[in-house]
Amino acid sequence: MTNTKYDLEERLIDFAVIITDIVEALPNTRLGNYIAGQLVRSGLSPALNYGEAQSAESRNDFIHKMKVILKELRESMISLKIIERKAIHNVDKTVAAKSECNQLISIFVKSIETAKKNNM
Repeated sequence: MTNTKYDLEERLIDFAVIITDIVEALPNTRLGNYIAGQLVRSGLSPALNYGEAQSAESRNDFIHKMKVILKELRESMISLKIIERKAIHNVDKTVAAKSECNQLISIFVKSIETAKKNNM
């Protein structure tokens, strides 16, 4: 039995699912639609790009792909903060998504640092 807490691919997929739940529940307003479009791209991208990172052609390619994932996670965090401040979605689910996003950001920051050290 695998512990999904430490299975990064599974965590990224779970995060993508949480994001889709939030996006689907956003109001059909100009703001809701705009944030939904942005968040669906940035929130699902990390899981999809992680697969690419696993097939990187070099250490530098791996680092680059990991940085792209980190950028997308940070963009997702900003969208979640806007959703929370505008109170346009369930607060508990938004707080949970922010918490997971923050943990994932920390993991990717460390992973990039480690990959850079190993590249020298």
